[in-house]
Amino acid sequence: MEYARTITLDLPYDQAVPRVKEAFAEQGFGTLTEIDVRATLKNKIGEDIEDYVILGACNPHLAHRALDIEREIGLLLPCNVVVRAAGDGTTLVQALDPGVMVSVPGRSEMEPVAEEAGRRIQAALDALKG
Repeated sequence: MEYARTITLDLPYDQAVPRVKEAFAEQGFGTLTEIDVRATLKNKIGEDIEDYVILGACNPHLAHRALDIEREIGLLLPCNVVVRAAGDGTTLVQALDPGVMVSVPGRSEMEPVAEEAGRRIQAALDALKG
């Protein structure tokens, strides 16, 4: 099952992260959390990986609509956006496909929320591609 929407930016990681936050903010997704996976793995287990951040980007209106349908859907909200260095001066941006909110629990009434979230996520990714 495909569960990510992925684009490659011709930007270095440190320039890509703020651009990703801005693009998602323009679509109503606030950045609630920012997990520096690289720093965490280095500090906790001494492992080195590429620059890698998980942004907790949430659209409160869409989240509320989904939670009104099913409270457990919080586990599947399309809030995680990954930004990671690709190693060649480019950066990968990956967002969870909101269709997961429909397919995993099998709740067709979630489709309108997933469709709107999908349109907004795709608009953010398209804006990043320029």
